This record gives sequence, structure tokens and C-alpha cells, in this order.
Amino acid sequence: MIWNPLTTSSRPSWGRSAQRKAAEITEQIKGTGSEEAGQGVSDAATADTDATEEVEAAGRFRIYLGAAPGVGKTYAMLGEGHRRQERGADVVAGFVEAYGRPATEELIDGLEVIPRKAVDYRGRPLEEMDLDAILRRRPEVALVDELAHTNVSGSGRHDKRWQDVLDILGAGISVITTVNIQHLESIADEVEQMTGAKVKERVPDWVVRKADQIELVDSSPEQLRRRMLHGNIYPKQKVAQALTHFFRTGNLIALRELALRFVADESDEKLLEYLRRHQSQFPWETTERIMVAVTAEPGTDVLLRRAARLAFRVKAELDVIHVIADDTSPSRDGPSIDGLRALAADLGARWHEIDDDDPARTLVSFAREHQITQIVIGSIQSSWWHIVGGGPVLRRVIHEAGAFGIDVHVIAHRELPPDAS
Repeated sequence: MIWNPLTTSSRPSWGRSAQRKAAEITEQIKGTGSEEAGQGVSDAATADTDATEEVEAAGRFRIYLGAAPGVGKTYAMLGEGHRRQERGADVVAGFVEAYGRPATEELIDGLEVIPRKAVDYRGRPLEEMDLDAILRRRPEVALVDELAHTNVSGSGRHDKRWQDVLDILGAGISVITTVNIQHLESIADEVEQMTGAKVKERVPDWVVRKADQIELVDSSPEQLRRRMLHGNIYPKQKVAQALTHFFRTGNLIALRELALRFVADESDEKLLEYLRRHQSQFPWETTERIMVAVTAEPGTDVLLRRAARLAFRVKAELDVIHVIADDTSPSRDGPSIDGLRALAADLGARWHEIDDDDPARTLVSFAREHQITQIVIGSIQSSWWHIVGGGPVLRRVIHEAGAFGIDVHVIAHRELPPDAS
């Protein structure tokens, strides 16, 4: 469901309230002298219990996703915290960043706030979330803003806040958090191309997809720009630059499209899961399976992220193939290959390394053996593969894969924008 927290005042009740209602009905049964009335109440209690079982709990990991800063993610997170607290849950604000927005700051009132950890960084006093304090406090629910945040070096156990969140979840504490669409690993490069701004803070896709519930906090580009102009997002001295750079109308439209597509894909996945569970007698077609061929050449990480986006949009598994042709090819080890292995893991893909002196034969054979339906390959690969400018191996992959009904996507080489200051 798409909603704006600045205009939404109520949310659906969860299992806890239904359980309380069932308990109230049970008490009525005990106090009823009429057998007929008791039977009626008993039937109502049974029906209510059945309804309770049909309503899923709120979930241990909930993410409020937005297209850009200022859509109202933190506001929505705090509102959900208050609603759960009103229903009897033990809720704390583990870390909330209000950025001086009055409406957001007002919502912090009434919630227990975990004090931040003071950190000295190169002579500057900074503050970070105190992970250990949250774990000692052990609430039922922790509100943790800005999932993609990079922790100050040496301030705690982890470099990234998403790693802190995994620790909190591992301790049995539910987490409600926020993130913008540009921070997803598979989408960050695309955002850099569109906006020209470097996306330095990123979250592995598998962390976001680990969420029990992803809620889109939506706002039109026009509304966002008005809020920016009125000083409701950034301080007034930053408004002019923001409106002419990242917050340009075209950028906001594209970011909103990315966010909508991501949530639609998630919703579609849940629908398919539901249909499989409740209507398993229906026949289902074989799922798409995608593989991407990678090398140690610069820019291959961009190719891998493109393949991951393609795989996710068609609900496909992704296999990453690194063919080591001979002693003159780049090593199976080294910084570039290590980085690609780590990126593949973050994107939820399977990594394969195969020694063979015929890359084209290897790729097509792997595709056939693993029932791959689509192959993704770069238009310019390394010279040791002999396919610079679309040479023999690339042509052979297209020809041989096509003979077996396997689609081949040839991805253009793209230069990333320079690091934005």
C-alpha cells in the first residue's frame, strides 16, 4: 500500500489487540449464566480466534522506504512506534535523526530515547547510535533511523548501521528503520548516472529484502520541491542548490519510479508466495534464471549490478560466472576479483569460477546445464577473451545460446560520473 504519513492518521490493528478481544470474550463466558448466551459468546470467541490466526503479526523487521529525503520516512517510523507503544509494546528510540524538523521532533516526545554515544573524530565531537546500550536495555521494538548510515570509524563494533541492525534483530528485538531507494546496492549506480551525485552509503539488497514488511512512503515531486522551498527538508541556505541539483523534478520522478518498481516487485513476490501456499493445485511455469559473465576488467561491477536488477525485476535467480581461460588471464585472486565476489554475495547471487580455455563454450554449457534462460554479458570484455569490440567469443555466445533458445543481453560499457564534492 502506498501512503503518505503526513496525511494518514490510523493504521490497522495487529494480532495483540485481537488477542485482547478474545480474552475479553472469554471473561464474558465465565460471567454468563445462560447456557444459550454462553454458547453464542463461545462461537464469537472461536470466530475471533480464527480471525486472529489469519492476521499476521507486525513482523520483526520493518522498513520505511522513500524515493528521496523529506518524504516522511522518519515521521512514519515514529508514528508506528507510538502506535505499537499504545498497544502495549516496549518501544525505544534507538536512533532518530530529526534534522530540525518540528513535526518530527514533536513525535519523539513520549518515547524512551536511548542516549547516543559521544565520539571524538579528528578533534570533532560527533554522536552515534549506542548499539550496546540498546542490547542491554532489550526492548521489544527499537526505532533505528537511516539504515544506510556509515558509522564513525572506531565508534563501535561495525562500520555500517545495517550491521548494527542485524545484531539487534539477532538479539530478538524487533526493528523499525528507514532507507532511501538510492542506497540499495543494485540501484546506486543507476542513481549516480541519473543525478551525477556519488552514492557513498549503500545497503546490500539482501538486507532490505530480509525485512518482513517494506512500506513505501510516497510523495509527488511537486510536493517534495514545495516542502524543500518552505524549509521543511533542508536548512534554507541549502535549498537553492538542492532544488537545482539532486531535487530537480526529473531526478525526483526517476527516483520515485525506482521506489515504486522496487515495492511493486516485493508485493508481486508476496502474492506469488501466497498463491503457491493457498492454491498449489494451479500449474506454475518454470522461473527465469539469469547468469552474468564477469572478468577482472574495470567496470565489471557495473555490469554485475545491472544483471542483478534485471534478475530481480523478473524474479530470477542470478549466477555469476568467472571463466579463467589460461595462465595469461587475470588471476582468480586479487582486489578486483575479491571485490566482485563480495558484491555478488551482497546482491544475493551465486559465484562460480571455471577453468577452461574456451570461454564461449563454457558459458553456453553452463547455461544449458543450469537451465539458464538469459545470459548477460558486457559489450567490451578483456583482450584475453579476444572479444574487444564484439569479437569472436561474444559472437559465438550469441549464436550458440540462441540455438538453444537462450536470450543474450549485451550491456554497453558505461563510465561512472566523477566523485561529486
